[in-house]
Amino acid sequence: MRAVKLSSPSTVTLEEVPVPEPGPGEVRVKVAGAGLCHSDLHLIEMGDAWPAFGLTLGHEGAGHIDALGSGVSGHAVGDPVIVNLVWSCGDCRACVEGRDNACEVTGGRDSFPSAPGLTNDGAMADYLIAPARQCLPLGEIDPVAAGPLTDAGLTPMRAINSVKERLTPGATVVILGIGGLGHVGLQIVKAISSSRVIAIDNDEKKLEHASELGADIVLQPGPDTAARILELTGGYGVDVVLDFVGVQPTVDTAAAVIAPEGLVRLVGLGGGSFPMNAAIETPWGINVQRSYGGTRSDLLQVLALAAAGKIRIDYTTYPLDDFQRAIADLHDGKVVGRAILVP
Repeated sequence: MRAVKLSSPSTVTLEEVPVPEPGPGEVRVKVAGAGLCHSDLHLIEMGDAWPAFGLTLGHEGAGHIDALGSGVSGHAVGDPVIVNLVWSCGDCRACVEGRDNACEVTGGRDSFPSAPGLTNDGAMADYLIAPARQCLPLGEIDPVAAGPLTDAGLTPMRAINSVKERLTPGATVVILGIGGLGHVGLQIVKAISSSRVIAIDNDEKKLEHASELGADIVLQPGPDTAARILELTGGYGVDVVLDFVGVQPTVDTAAAVIAPEGLVRLVGLGGGSFPMNAAIETPWGINVQRSYGGTRSDLLQVLALAAAGKIRIDYTTYPLDDFQRAIADLHDGKVVGRAILVP
């Protein structure tokens, strides 16, 4: 079978490898579509700082079950499934408490929990091996388009669930970055609340996309962005900032517009630092949190919203063999929504 691998520092290759066999408690999924996102670009651009060369990329996968390992129940060959991003143990204290994206067994203080395409072979291939318990039924959702729901849907859902008590009528939410995650995050906020949404992106096409998805106000970033947002809130600031970029300019914008008792969620991997301190310059009561992945419950919510037609992944498909063009298009900002590799 074919597999797209991070074969050496900054080098991605298409290789022929044996079709894998599922072990006990595992299933083999015939991949229908695998999402490509900026996290994959981040891995490639890390060079020799990334320790896991030889892995098949792809942490956003969906398809049909092709084979069952021993001891598997509740699944059948042919079932359409989505493969969860977070491969938690299910038994540790964090998992039992419903915080499986902070699993104590497969993750820790300095590492994220196990995940396809990051710690195990991923979905950019003809077939994928996954724990049976990490494969969730898709129902009528198209498996070609579904893969990104497990990150581009799950990750915003987790961040939004952590701020949902502030998504009240009259609240204002700023969403920074209307890319793969941001365009879904915007839809989730609009689907579950009546809060006003200000969408910010430096790409005019993405701002047009944000308007189509229900953003109340769209802005291109500039030296007066924070001042304009503060003007829109009577100088008080916004209730929630969801930063799906994470570079220093977006983090600075978040710091400049957040209201007292406001909630900031840093989701993007841009490396920016939030200027938080105990001085009077920092608004009182603010809560700043890095957000990673999501829980099984979050993913079930995402699937329910998608099945109800309340959120969608906008995407462009590429043949698996054309993975280099997909990577280049994503890097160059030519992809609206998600790129999906189709075996």
